[in-house]
Amino acid sequence: MKFDFKQFSVQQDRCAMKIGTDGVLLGAWVSLEKKPQSILDIGAGTGIISLQLAQRCFAETLEAIEIDEDAFEQCVLNFENSPWGDRLFCFHASAQEFAAEMEEEYDLIISNPPFYSDKYKSEDNQRNTARFTDTLPFKDLVIFAYQFLSEKGIFALILPRKEEENFIALASEVGLFPKRICRVKGNLTSEVKRSLLEFTFEKIEIIKEELTLETSRHVYTEDYKKLVKDFYLKM
Repeated sequence: MKFDFKQFSVQQDRCAMKIGTDGVLLGAWVSLEKKPQSILDIGAGTGIISLQLAQRCFAETLEAIEIDEDAFEQCVLNFENSPWGDRLFCFHASAQEFAAEMEEEYDLIISNPPFYSDKYKSEDNQRNTARFTDTLPFKDLVIFAYQFLSEKGIFALILPRKEEENFIALASEVGLFPKRICRVKGNLTSEVKRSLLEFTFEKIEIIKEELTLETSRHVYTEDYKKLVKDFYLKM
């Protein structure tokens, strides 16, 4: 189950969560204008976001955390088989375990976090770990970002649109404020389903954006193609 991108490939047969639009969007959208030298990817899965960031920038430290053993092992292999294997490292740990052991600060902390509630759980424990907030509650994620983000750093993630206000409120409690918000919808007539967010310790005017993925089935908008053209083979 290999997924080929323009500059790297991702094996995903051992991962509960396969390559999807959310992760690729986040890895392509997050701003690197401040040239981060240290990056941490929370809940790496296949490693797709870290691999995108390795392609996009020259950060010296590109680290990831993955709690699931199978996904961790696959992430490590994907890192090793990429052109940037010497810059990529994955820890087999939960965010909570990592926080108890490490004291580093990061210029960019990024996450495509689990965000489903218990009522949608299946019998697949691996998939549940990847998808449900009880392994990484939003409050824990916010506290983690506060603890490990450098003073001028950026914390970025993707969430369901319906969770946006709640997450912003949680972040504000620890002094993290939205810098950019991009609301994403599938096509011109559909509802906004996702929110891409960047937070900083500085409270400034929010840059608000909107992204539509398709004009019709498999006909992609120019904005979407421009965003992901460096990654997808057919863009």
